[in-house]
Amino acid sequence: MRVKDTLNLGRTKFPMRGKLPVTEAQREQLWEENKVYQLRQKLNEGKPSFVLHDGPPYANGNIHIGHAMNKISKDFIVRYKSMSGYRAPYVPGWDTHGLPIEHQLTKSGYDRKKMSTSEFRNLCRKYALEQVDKQRTDFKRLGVSGEWDHPYLTLDKEFEAAQIRVFGEFAKKGLLYQAKKPVYWSWSSESALAEAEVEYHDVVAKTAFFAEQVKDGKDILDDNTYLVVWTTTPWTVPASEAVAVNGKFDYSVVKPANDDRQFVVATDLLDGVADKLGWEDFEVVKHLSGNDLDGMITKHPYIDRDILVGTADYVTADAGTGLVHTAPGYGDDDYHFGLEHNLPIFAPITDQGVLTKENGADFDGVFYQDADDISLKKLEEAGSLLLEEPLKHSYPFDWRTKKPIIFRATDQWFVSIDKMRQDILDALEEVNYQPSWGKTRLRNMIKDRGDWVISRQRVWGVPLPIFYAEDGTPIMEEETINHVADLFAKYGSNVWFDRDAKDLLPEGYTNKHSPHGKFTKETDIMDVWFDSGSSHQGVLAERDYLTYPADLYLEGSDQYRGWFNSSLITSVVCSGKAPYKGIVSQGFTLDKKGKKMSKSMGNVIDPNKVVKQMGAEIIRLWVMSADTSADVRVSMGTFQQISEAYRKLRNTFRFLLANTGDFKPTDDTVSYEKLNSVDQYMLIKLNHFLKEMRADFDNYDFLDAYKLLINFVNNDLSAFYMNLAKDVLYIEPADSHARRSMQTVFYNILLTMVKLLTPILPHTTEEVWEYMEEPEDFVQLTEIPDPQTFANEAELLEQWDRFMDVRSHVLKGLEEARNAKQIGKSLEAQVDLYLSDQQQQLLTDLDEDVALLLGVSALHIHPLAEAPADAAKYDDGVAVKVSPAVGETCARCRMVKEDVGSDDAYPMLCARCAKIVRDNFPETVEEGLEK
Repeated sequence: MRVKDTLNLGRTKFPMRGKLPVTEAQREQLWEENKVYQLRQKLNEGKPSFVLHDGPPYANGNIHIGHAMNKISKDFIVRYKSMSGYRAPYVPGWDTHGLPIEHQLTKSGYDRKKMSTSEFRNLCRKYALEQVDKQRTDFKRLGVSGEWDHPYLTLDKEFEAAQIRVFGEFAKKGLLYQAKKPVYWSWSSESALAEAEVEYHDVVAKTAFFAEQVKDGKDILDDNTYLVVWTTTPWTVPASEAVAVNGKFDYSVVKPANDDRQFVVATDLLDGVADKLGWEDFEVVKHLSGNDLDGMITKHPYIDRDILVGTADYVTADAGTGLVHTAPGYGDDDYHFGLEHNLPIFAPITDQGVLTKENGADFDGVFYQDADDISLKKLEEAGSLLLEEPLKHSYPFDWRTKKPIIFRATDQWFVSIDKMRQDILDALEEVNYQPSWGKTRLRNMIKDRGDWVISRQRVWGVPLPIFYAEDGTPIMEEETINHVADLFAKYGSNVWFDRDAKDLLPEGYTNKHSPHGKFTKETDIMDVWFDSGSSHQGVLAERDYLTYPADLYLEGSDQYRGWFNSSLITSVVCSGKAPYKGIVSQGFTLDKKGKKMSKSMGNVIDPNKVVKQMGAEIIRLWVMSADTSADVRVSMGTFQQISEAYRKLRNTFRFLLANTGDFKPTDDTVSYEKLNSVDQYMLIKLNHFLKEMRADFDNYDFLDAYKLLINFVNNDLSAFYMNLAKDVLYIEPADSHARRSMQTVFYNILLTMVKLLTPILPHTTEEVWEYMEEPEDFVQLTEIPDPQTFANEAELLEQWDRFMDVRSHVLKGLEEARNAKQIGKSLEAQVDLYLSDQQQQLLTDLDEDVALLLGVSALHIHPLAEAPADAAKYDDGVAVKVSPAVGETCARCRMVKEDVGSDDAYPMLCARCAKIVRDNFPETVEEGLEK
């Protein structure tokens, strides 16, 4: 018999390398075949509910790494809740309407104007469903568990019907109105946009300082006086109706030395303007207030039109001249100014951003950006242009086409936010926010939000269920809206485009505004944010196994002005409460340089590529390790680093499996009272770890959980317990108390970690589970244990914490001896400890083999007073001296012992190992041992 045959070397077939790209997919197939998600739901019947409502991603293109972070974060929470006493169904969803899908079909060669609306919409539907299938495959491959065979889609008939009924609630409460007012208009999309569909980029604009001659100065200014007006949009000057001034400002009338004219400029801005315009020498003729200017009339520079001067609080002294060009058809402030002063709301521009002849012959058919130069030239020809200069400033863009947008007055349908603003603000107070600043962000978004433009001039979406009477009166009655909802539930929203208005109205419907019984229907569709914003009714309230409001919404921080926002508004209208009890918001994924990912920059990370190279578990562990409360930088190098952490976890599982292979929990478990002290200590540490991990999971703080996990594995297990375990598990007799005591705790650690990490690494924990003799077929069908407490744990922890301080001193001494080439491995060392009486009592109370705990071959304890000069001394009553151990190396335990060969039958073994082998392998007394 060989020496190694007398050892209990750990054995397991659990592979060191996971081959995750292959095995994960096989495991997911197994889960699907065995309906593991459905089994988990059945197990949870009757338990308290926890519903995380999925914010629908847009059904267009492959998923990106931000999608992966979002869906995996949700999966952590849903899986954890499902294994922690909750019924936690998860219904994934998709946003399937909207302009990007129309664009994709146009790019593919389809011409919407050469086919019927329904034909084009059917193509859109087909494309959307293809994208849903593609993304569903991607999400499932990430190990995300849910109701994939019955997701919610905003194009589903039932969802569309519910959305129409939500619209009906707005109509019933008088919150809808039609008006011609400036909205964000995307000429590249040919549609109005909501605030959430706008992003801002820096641009360099052409600004103009130009002079408008006073026509009626109210006997204060003569007609040789000119207002110095400022604009950042010269192309809108043809639509100018007014000049806005601040009534509280002081204005100066100045006469430059080199000009016969007098000019009016805000006094606070005069020096800067004079410098720009080259007025090196000028005289201030008089001062007047903004209120003095109110009501004056000037002449349009190059159009025969009177221009009104009026006061407005939005005029600031931050830039310009204090006199602002105002075109009520091209801006929100301008619009309200125009309403107040009864000015025309004039916006002579097409859907495509092309100016019309109403601007003047020179502008007819000119794209608005090109019209800047024409307007500037006409100002110059009229002798009005004082200065043209570039200005870098933030400007709104269409978030889909990445093209700049304009403010344009068009006839649109709006939701009046003012009428319900306080109700919305009250409702958001009842919500829990993570991070906590989310509450302030959402409150400010609602507080400052303008009315919501909900009409879109497109076809792929849910139509506005509005009819028009013969005299143009809009019809939005409960009877008509509910009838349309019923039709949509039966036929889908295509019925709106397939049928005439009269066939969409209830049978026999009449209206006093249509004496001849003739009706027309609205052709605009709803803003897609109204689609997804209605999901609390289309999904939560519609499916009886879900709850409304949901317990949690989790999305990116941009959704404070998107889905969080629109859902809150619609929910308050429907029920007076928020649709969610809690919000978790996450940052964006950025490249390693902190730049936004985009295909054009070539810095996008495809999750499928990571999955194929490393496995979904690596992405999942990365999500756990990321501080998702802020923007997250990520690169392929990030995943390489995470794969090292994964390897450590996998090897930990492997070591625990290998060393519990001959342990039968039902037969071999040692009760807590009979565990050795170090094993009691580790069982307590395990339960503290479990308690802290569960608290982090409950608080959705997966980053802190990751730190706890790595610390527990690296420091408590690898560097301490598993390290010293080898000398017990390998060396002691197989059925000895010391070995079974340690195996009891090993198995507890294994069982706890496998269950605890299933929400994070389900592929790996299910693989581990196959090597454990537990009754459940899948670890996903078990419960995460509750932490235990033990009668003496406070006292025991205090003892062991003090010992760990002593141990840290010894480890430092061993490291120094290793660096000085005195020893190699720590088992080659002898340690002399010089201790105070209190510290000596501590080691006695531990009732453990302290040399084993320290990983050295020999340990000698001395009074502190005997510490030699060359011992390392510490403030806590400890001194340490390390020297090479005396004796020979035992061929079995590898310790250096002076008693090697003391048993003549075993000349290679120390006395301890010789006794173990003699008692357990008596045949070797005669046969001997081979190396």
